[in-house]
Amino acid sequence: MVNANDWQQEQERLERVEESLRAAISGLEPEVTGLHEQAADIRKRFWEEVTVNTSTHEDFEETFYSIRQQEAMLSERERSHRLRLQRYRSMQRLLPSPYFGRIDFREDGFSGSEQIYIGVASFADDDGMSFLVYDWRTPIASMYYDYSPGAAAYETPGGSIAGEMTLKRQYQIRGAQLHNVFDTSLTIGDELLQQVLGKGADSQMKSIVATIQKEQNTIIRDDTSRMLIVQGAAGSGKTSAALQRVAYLLYKHRGRIRADQIVLFSPNPMFNSYVSTVLPELGEENMQQTTFQEYLAHWLGSAFRLEDPFEQIEYAMNPASASGYEARMSGMRYKASEDFLQALQHYALWLGNEGMLFRSISFRDRELITAEKMKLQFYSYDRSIRLANRVALLQEWLLRELASLELKEQEEPWVQDELDYLDNEQYAEAYSALLKKVQRETVVFDFTQEYVEQYGDLRGQEQGEENVFDFGLQQEELLQRMIVKEHFKPLKREIKRFMFIDVIGLYSQLFGEEAAYRTMADEAGVPDHWTEICRQTKEKLERSELFYEDATPFLYLKELLEGVRTNTVVRHLFVDEGQDYSPFQYAYLKRLFPRARMTVLGDFGQAIFPQATNLHEADSSLIRLHGEEDTRLIRLVRSYRSTREIVEFTKSMLPGEEIVPFDRLGSKPFLTQTGGSAARAERILEDVAALQAEGYDSIAIITKTAAESCEAYEALTAQGPGALRLITKETLTFEKGTLVIPAYLAKGVEFDAVLIYDASSQTYHRESERKLFYTACTRAMHRLMLYTTADWTPYLQATDASLYEVGSLEPS
Repeated sequence: MVNANDWQQEQERLERVEESLRAAISGLEPEVTGLHEQAADIRKRFWEEVTVNTSTHEDFEETFYSIRQQEAMLSERERSHRLRLQRYRSMQRLLPSPYFGRIDFREDGFSGSEQIYIGVASFADDDGMSFLVYDWRTPIASMYYDYSPGAAAYETPGGSIAGEMTLKRQYQIRGAQLHNVFDTSLTIGDELLQQVLGKGADSQMKSIVATIQKEQNTIIRDDTSRMLIVQGAAGSGKTSAALQRVAYLLYKHRGRIRADQIVLFSPNPMFNSYVSTVLPELGEENMQQTTFQEYLAHWLGSAFRLEDPFEQIEYAMNPASASGYEARMSGMRYKASEDFLQALQHYALWLGNEGMLFRSISFRDRELITAEKMKLQFYSYDRSIRLANRVALLQEWLLRELASLELKEQEEPWVQDELDYLDNEQYAEAYSALLKKVQRETVVFDFTQEYVEQYGDLRGQEQGEENVFDFGLQQEELLQRMIVKEHFKPLKREIKRFMFIDVIGLYSQLFGEEAAYRTMADEAGVPDHWTEICRQTKEKLERSELFYEDATPFLYLKELLEGVRTNTVVRHLFVDEGQDYSPFQYAYLKRLFPRARMTVLGDFGQAIFPQATNLHEADSSLIRLHGEEDTRLIRLVRSYRSTREIVEFTKSMLPGEEIVPFDRLGSKPFLTQTGGSAARAERILEDVAALQAEGYDSIAIITKTAAESCEAYEALTAQGPGALRLITKETLTFEKGTLVIPAYLAKGVEFDAVLIYDASSQTYHRESERKLFYTACTRAMHRLMLYTTADWTPYLQATDASLYEVGSLEPS
């Protein structure tokens, strides 16, 4: 804490800043309202101010420039309103707490120090030159996060500025009143972090700008890496740092990067709700947020019933003795690998020479163009042309063939049958269209000999001569064309959508005899249980279903055939829980967003999916994706979420992992063994009530699977009415309260207290489930409690007993 004199000076400055803010807000309010009304008025009266006259070339030109002038005026008013509104809102955000930090910096070569106060936005004095508050994203503010008092420097567009930091101070301000002031020699003083981390969990993630650590600041301000990989321990603040990174990028590159040019792939829809307030809290629009499953469903969901990653992990947790289990697990790993990616690339090369499969184009139970004819045409093209380009040539050929067949189809008997059943309105429509056509061509051709021969000479009608133009005949021909055209529309649409390619057949063709696969995939090796993998895959395809591990390869093959879909607008791609994506999926994302820099955040200690990618090994496929020279790997080893006791307990489950707890003390994890399921449910409800009485209002009862969640929910609600909420993969919003949730849906979220519903050896016994159990336990901020009705999981049996406390066999 600072002395009384410093405190008084700080309070007086705070009051001056608050007064300046209020004055600026009051002064800006009428401007914001006025400009909004002006823009609305111009928009409303836009056409009243413009006289549209196109009689002559000069009139048309005058009208054009009049519209452009009104448009420019409206655009300027809206831009002015937008800028003032943005400034107005930033000052409103500053008002309750104008700043959270201060550094005094003396630049080399100057005698005096400058006082730099740091907040969530910049605010200048009336002259516009003296900054009362600097935005935390400005270059000069970076020293607050990166240096202790002493030699310091910051980077500017003009080069590095060096000097000495003579003071570093931190504030807690609420309602424009000082609550705490700390002088510190650390990045962020323990006192401030203790208070921030000691608070309860919220229903939304909050901005961490006041407590950003040096290593997190490195992540936020990295502006050169094509691939930034953040391997961070549970609770190390990697997701928070990533969201601040988005805010930083939008600030630094304002005018060049918009929020809709940044995409976040998150683990589930509920997580999107959890992080949705961070950027608006910093005055920025939210970036685009989606899940990889949503992307797959957009492109494949209309043709297939897609398995999602949560169904896949539920299957992975089945008993290993289940029929076909080993083959499915082997298939999951192989189809997610770089080897399978290369196999598909070789397969595409093979298809360039043989093996393409097409679907015949049929109409009214007749084959108009056979698959064999398509195949002959396809392989008649130069073999040096890329596969997708040859498919495009075939598409053009098919459309020409269909146009020719459409003309011939008009003579078919079914056309006359349909013609007989047309109503008067359709006849009138055809008559009107024909009349317009004749009148238009009369002007264009001026009754050339060619026109007279085709349509007759209508001038004879005007002169009372015999009508040589048969309107009835022409009308009938037009109606026939209209009928056939309407029936051929779906065929043309299917050709334009590449439905003449048998993609399902081509993907299925891969999963045949091992020798054939080796030929098609350039003698690539096959995984164990290949025959059973083939059977499972084909069985799914026959039912118009896809395993999760097949969805990305299927879409990749589809694009090798039809042409690559790319998004060149997106400039930054963020992948959270990055360890749960496969090497195949990362290669696909790079192909999909060729101009985007990628930031991947994850923790290999929480890699719970079979296709997990190692984030931190030197030979990781993720590092190979952009190459070592364009890739930066940052490791975060300090865990801030949980108390020291919880971190020491959970890290014992992952021997060899470097995890450093932040020195925030609390209760040891509590292990309770009960005599049966009913007794366990009763004890859990008692503990929930006690936790709520202590003030914890974000509590998670975490289970292993969705089925166990339903079972736990029913057992707990059977004990009596309570405010429990069951979370499923369909849950879209994250809210505070007492939740029953599977471990894999709790990833990325934190709770005041976590209760592990069943930590027995029957539920968690396989080594492959260790990380899932670890993930569940690391969701706890303040309290962790575990329950069993039988023997404890082997992960706990090996844990040092001094790291936890043990409860009784019966409810208290």
